[in-house]
Amino acid sequence: MKVIDESLNLPTLAGIREAARLISGYAGRTPLVRSHTLSKLMSADVWIKNETVSPIASFKLRGALAEVLRINQDKNIKAVVTSSTGNHGQGVAYAAKIAGLASHIFLPENPNQVKRAAIETLGAVIHEAGADIDYAKVDALRFAREHEYTFVDDGETLGVMHGAGTVGLEIAESLSEIDAVVVPMGSGTLASGSAAAIKGLQPGVRVFAVQAKGSPAMVESFKARRAIERPVETIAEGLACREPATLALNALLALIDEADLVSDDELLTGIHALASAAHVLVEPAGAAAFAGAWNRRSEFKGKRIVLILTGANISMDTLREALRTNLPFS
Repeated sequence: MKVIDESLNLPTLAGIREAARLISGYAGRTPLVRSHTLSKLMSADVWIKNETVSPIASFKLRGALAEVLRINQDKNIKAVVTSSTGNHGQGVAYAAKIAGLASHIFLPENPNQVKRAAIETLGAVIHEAGADIDYAKVDALRFAREHEYTFVDDGETLGVMHGAGTVGLEIAESLSEIDAVVVPMGSGTLASGSAAAIKGLQPGVRVFAVQAKGSPAMVESFKARRAIERPVETIAEGLACREPATLALNALLALIDEADLVSDDELLTGIHALASAAHVLVEPAGAAAFAGAWNRRSEFKGKRIVLILTGANISMDTLREALRTNLPFS
């Protein structure tokens, strides 16, 4: 059986359209452009959905905004809490600021300092707790319960998934005859939400999710059709997930066609390749779609494919490391 828990709601096209309506006044549509250079290099029709063009340089603003604006209709909301490796935390902090709410963001110990600084700039209270995102989530949930605050879960909240799915909605509304969409995957929220929108409008499109080899829990769970916990050790904190969220995994099993793993070296090379060939700056997680598509380039030959570039919150040290790699093409 493909879906592991039929009692859970899956993201819907109607829900994604409602999320698009909610966030329209705060988050504009992002560019979808054809890359002539990548198209030539891959012998395919390659389009880039550039989610780095956002107030927080990440697609995560969409889901956080959609959910925070929705729950803020309840005047009993005191504050919002979330756990994050960085970008979702930025999104929640940004959305809370718009909604006039206090926000508490729980990050793992030793977080990405670029993302931490951005969250702090948005006025959130930062808590560092636990060795990884899932340990931070345990502390964040406890804190939210103790203070009667509202927890905004990146993997178990349908509203966040609907907001993330507006990426796929924009793709499918703007470009016809798509063969495949390649999307980075951490919690699985973007992959499943976007797949719901894309397949709702263009049912024949195949959706490929890409995660880091150093954080393979979602990919292994997808292939095994059951939740599998795996340790996290990757340069791409945006692709980190030790313990799959039930809702996200359920949606992946229902909506995603394939799931692949790429190495940290391939992600760093992808950063270099996208800077060189597409003139776009991304963080390691943001390079996952290119890395995954490059590995499947023989399969994608002659096809129209869309690569979702998810974020650009990269440290200068990581950027320098990426630019020292050899490009995968001459």
